[in-house]
Amino acid sequence: MENMQYAEELVREFLVFRGFTTTLQVFEAELSTDIGKGFQVDKILDLIFSVYIPKFEAEKLVCLLSFFKKCFSSSTETVLITTLSKLEVSILRYYISHAIQSGRKDKVVELFDMNGNEFLKRDEDWTAWFAIPYIKNPNLDPEFRIYFSKEWYEALRLSVRNFFSEIFNGTRLPALLKISSEKNTANRLKKDIKQLNLKLSQLQALLEEKDAQLCRLRSNASSVSDGSTGKTNGSSSIVHVEDPLILRDNQEGYPLASPGLVGKMLDQDFVAGPSHVQSELTMPKYFHDSITSSVLSMADGEAGDTSQIWQDGAYFENGKEVHVEDEFPEVKVDFQETFLGHTSPISRCRFSASGSNIASASVDGTVRIWTYDSSTPASRNATIYCGAEIMSLDWECKSDRLLLIGTADGGIKAWNVDAKRVVCDLSTTEAFPSVLDLKCSPVEPLFVSAAASRGHGSSFIDSLGCASLTVWNMKTWKAVTVLPLGKDPPAITSLCFNHNGKILAASATDGMIHMFDMAAGLQITGWPAHDSGISSILFGPDETSIFSLGSDGKIFEWSLQNQGQVLWSRNCSRFCLPESSKICRHEMTLDANGRRLLVTSGSVRAPIYQVRGHRNGLRTLPHSAAITTVDWHPTLPIFVTGSADNSVRVTSTL
Repeated sequence: MENMQYAEELVREFLVFRGFTTTLQVFEAELSTDIGKGFQVDKILDLIFSVYIPKFEAEKLVCLLSFFKKCFSSSTETVLITTLSKLEVSILRYYISHAIQSGRKDKVVELFDMNGNEFLKRDEDWTAWFAIPYIKNPNLDPEFRIYFSKEWYEALRLSVRNFFSEIFNGTRLPALLKISSEKNTANRLKKDIKQLNLKLSQLQALLEEKDAQLCRLRSNASSVSDGSTGKTNGSSSIVHVEDPLILRDNQEGYPLASPGLVGKMLDQDFVAGPSHVQSELTMPKYFHDSITSSVLSMADGEAGDTSQIWQDGAYFENGKEVHVEDEFPEVKVDFQETFLGHTSPISRCRFSASGSNIASASVDGTVRIWTYDSSTPASRNATIYCGAEIMSLDWECKSDRLLLIGTADGGIKAWNVDAKRVVCDLSTTEAFPSVLDLKCSPVEPLFVSAAASRGHGSSFIDSLGCASLTVWNMKTWKAVTVLPLGKDPPAITSLCFNHNGKILAASATDGMIHMFDMAAGLQITGWPAHDSGISSILFGPDETSIFSLGSDGKIFEWSLQNQGQVLWSRNCSRFCLPESSKICRHEMTLDANGRRLLVTSGSVRAPIYQVRGHRNGLRTLPHSAAITTVDWHPTLPIFVTGSADNSVRVTSTL
């Protein structure tokens, strides 16, 4: 009742604003006679069967039916839309039979002149109805006789009544009536946000308190170590300067790095030494323990290697600076949405070709299809259970209706998002059970699968054996050819098509990049790109270059015009921790403009590099565990990150 009154006030306000005073008077008069204070299906029936059809107002009738179809087109229930379409056809055919019985064949011709082309586009067979104005006694024709019977008319009227009663007297309310409830929801969310902000402030205060305690403990540890080392070993000392822990070896005489030198080295993105350093708040236990044991060992009088300096988000080892995650500023965010529909770590997530939907997969064999935008219909949302770990995902490029899923047991499933079912279930040979990557051609109804046999290593790359590259036809769902790789080729980890689908790039665990001519089905070139295995490969935005990400964290942009020439490079080994390679295969993704490169991370934040830019890059907002998969929206400055904390986040950047 409250929602109804609020909606009526909105209508009054709009009519006054537009100056529709006559309409306002009629509106007030009808409100005064509204006894039921709700939807009255009889008035809709009278409008259709007692006004529009008897008076032959075909244009108004078609507009009214189109209006109802538009209202329900966003509904997630396809049965509802299908039923309305069938009722629309029956109502229009009753209009035609009524006009014939009334001797107004001209009105039938007029209807076909206005809407004939639209009728022919539909699935219903309207062709025979175009002849009805010229048939002498259509009420005797076997094809049309039923539409002239009284029983059919009464059944139609009853069906229309039942349909609209179900629609408006049930849970499906007009959008105007939802405004009040949405307003209440917004107010409730504002209160929740206020409470969360208060809780955040309390947690920040607690964090600052703990940070102060940590600083005091460091100070005490430094003082104890300084005193102990001074007594037992005069050649080494620990000096505490302002809060950071600084370890200095007097024999070597390493000076404290100046801010200018640090800034210069940061600009060069110079990286050396251990690559598993994170910010203090997210420092791994093994690294924290190594520092603690170093301090304690020196406190006990051990000489050891004390040439480490920790200062301003970086530390020095043997006189060389090692960057930590805090060197990158945090990306500026417009909005962020978190999807919590998975119950195990995320292995892959991909935007659809239009960017409207997201497919995310977890290691427990579950794929979820969802949307981050509330204005996008949720009719495609689904959960797919594959029974094995998901290793690869790819959307069909042209129709945006098919999702390909590759599993660790050799399965390749094709999921139709509109029909919500698996339309094809393929299998690789038993010798190559791991489907590492799938890529659909941007032009042809083809896709390529990169499958691998099992190896014996502990890391992801080392656990892979030999490779098999198979081309599949998406119409017949049969294998077309196997691309040649030679005898016992190393596993192919990543695939990428160029814009017209004529060239396929593939990266291998031996550090090679292979290029294939898809028309000939042959390899046309290849070169050794990395000393380690390659985890991910991408064509550059203008397709004159190709990006590769090594398992050691090194990124190269290779020229395709001068083979072997490196155009740009970065070392993100500090994000590709050795431990993270056991739980994920690192990958990278370019934004729509090809200017920003997002990379997965063993840390809770992922780096965003400025390609060929002067800035080092940015860092994402944190998850609570390693970031295992990334993807950019095909057209917008929006990226998605999946994490080992079971969450998927969509972030829009400013």
